[in-house]
Amino acid sequence: MPDDLPVTRTLVIPGAELSERFSRSSGPGGQGVNTTDSRVELSYDVAASSLPPVVRSRVLDSLAGRLVDGVLTVSASEFRTQLANRRAARERLAALVRSAAGPPPPKRRLTKPTRGSQRRRLEAKKQRSQTKQLRRGPDE
Repeated sequence: MPDDLPVTRTLVIPGAELSERFSRSSGPGGQGVNTTDSRVELSYDVAASSLPPVVRSRVLDSLAGRLVDGVLTVSASEFRTQLANRRAARERLAALVRSAAGPPPPKRRLTKPTRGSQRRRLEAKKQRSQTKQLRRGPDE
């Protein structure tokens, strides 16, 4: 498995900045469940990374809820083999960084509701009011 993790065509995370930890997967299993360390935790220190400063600040801002002291951790335990879990964790980390490193979407331009949509909204409100009025008893 190559050390460097390609995120985009121009952005590559060096393998030296990634750290992997292996542990036993949880859940049901057979005889090998207590002996194989197939769960993978892949950690990436975003705050101390070699990313360009603009990209680093974007990633830190958009993944702020997932970071613990500037470190992004991804775990994978859905496969039975450690190699497959390593591959899944690396793909997951690359996808997270890729989505966070992209530029923010353009701001929405405010528009007025169309005359037809306003009319449909008021008609629906009138219909709902009429339905509720018909449900009332004569003494109310």
